[in-house]
Amino acid sequence: MIPTPDPVRIPAAFADATPAEWSDWRWQQRHRLRTGADLAKVLRLTPDERDACERVPFALAVTPYYASLMDPDDPSCPIRRQAVPTTAELVVRPEEREDPLAEESHMPAPGLTHRYPDRALLYASHNCPVYCRHCNRKRKVGDPTSAPHPRELDAALAYLAAHREVRDVLVSGGDPLSLSDERLESLLAALRAIPHLEILRLATRNPVTLPQRVTPELVAMLRRYHPLYVNTHFNHPKECTAEAALALERLADAGCVLGNQTVLLAGVNDDPEVIKRLNLWLLKHRCRPYYLFQADLAEGIAHFRTPVDAGLRIIEGLRGHTSGLAVPHYVVDLPGGGGKVSLGPDYLVGRDGKTLTFRNYAGERFDYEEG
Repeated sequence: MIPTPDPVRIPAAFADATPAEWSDWRWQQRHRLRTGADLAKVLRLTPDERDACERVPFALAVTPYYASLMDPDDPSCPIRRQAVPTTAELVVRPEEREDPLAEESHMPAPGLTHRYPDRALLYASHNCPVYCRHCNRKRKVGDPTSAPHPRELDAALAYLAAHREVRDVLVSGGDPLSLSDERLESLLAALRAIPHLEILRLATRNPVTLPQRVTPELVAMLRRYHPLYVNTHFNHPKECTAEAALALERLADAGCVLGNQTVLLAGVNDDPEVIKRLNLWLLKHRCRPYYLFQADLAEGIAHFRTPVDAGLRIIEGLRGHTSGLAVPHYVVDLPGGGGKVSLGPDYLVGRDGKTLTFRNYAGERFDYEEG
């Protein structure tokens, strides 16, 4: 049963909003904080943040809801670090790339990336409620001139219809839930009309940054297009609010299969205990931790990237210490279009003929005979 929403609590900084407005996703979208002056009304910006708001070219947008989760006095707040620009974004390292995963070079039709044999990635929108500072598609996300044209979507759908090897389509962006219910349903219906497409997936951060978007009307529509998988993007326990829980519960009760893709971010969540708390909360709300991503080699995000050893340390801090359901795949999406590879701690510590020696999560050693 879908839980009853908690009474609407409007932060003091947005006291002019009525409860109905605060709960309306369209109001949240229209009132996004888009400038340094907007942010300064709710945060005590540092000189660096003020400078970055003027100089960083990547779009700035923060929903009032997501801004309300920030510590107004602490620039190291994990929510604030994900959404408020700093001048570190102006530093582009030699190894960084505008299109780090070579998505454009695997694009047989506008707005469609087909890299893996049986699945494809369709860009439905380049708009998001919040423009995450670690975004790997900042080359086009937030740029209205790069949004897919209806003719381009038609070409992408025609390609999918002609390629029977594709059985799984991930609808992403930007964020597909930035579309109206009507436009999103039109797209899902067109995809469902292609007989060989068995699985549809939506990649959305709306449950995190704009949970008001997950309305009863939206989930009633989504229910018509199963099997439908929804992958969301929680990065920190501070994002685990009553509003976010309600969004996940509505999606799960509508029959959507929920997974979460966390990006490992320095100074935000590069700690095993933080990831453990996040993942246990997600499981409680029927969302399976799916991937822990190493941050990509996108331009201007070096300050977010951790050593790979940090991700391995997190996985080792989870495995055996909590349910396997709470242990995601730790993944590096290889630059240049190499695809995803999974990494894990090395538990095989020795081999003598057919005798393998392993260590377990507690550091104890056990022999296993291959026979």
